[in-house]
Amino acid sequence: MKITPLDIQQQQFKGKLFGGLNPDEVDSFLQAVAQEMENLNRENNLFREQTQKMAAESEVLTLREKDLRETLLAAQRITEEMKCNAQKEAELIIAEAEVKAEKILAEAENKLVQLRNDIQELRRQKIQFESSFRSLIESHTKMLSIHEE
Repeated sequence: MKITPLDIQQQQFKGKLFGGLNPDEVDSFLQAVAQEMENLNRENNLFREQTQKMAAESEVLTLREKDLRETLLAAQRITEEMKCNAQKEAELIIAEAEVKAEKILAEAENKLVQLRNDIQELRRQKIQFESSFRSLIESHTKMLSIHEE
């Protein structure tokens, strides 16, 4: 049975015929008990309200913490993906640079071979020209010597 402060204040006691309780003292005590019970009820209600408020705040904070964790995990995943993509891109750039370098080197080697061939051809032409020119000079010298005689 739940007793309220009002129940205590309105409680009536039957007096005994001879002797018994002093009604003023009983009323005074019941008044003090009722007042104390009212104070305790107010305090209890205040604590309940605070508890409910704190429980609601705790729930909000729990949800925020969950959101923050999910955001952090998503950021970590994105960072890892970005690192992986950057690594792949760097490897691709290096591979392309190596291919270009090999191509440039091959072209340079081909050009070197071509230049060496051109130099040999020019030397051959020089020797042939010198030989032809000597023959021409010798033939002109012979013709001049024949004419001088």
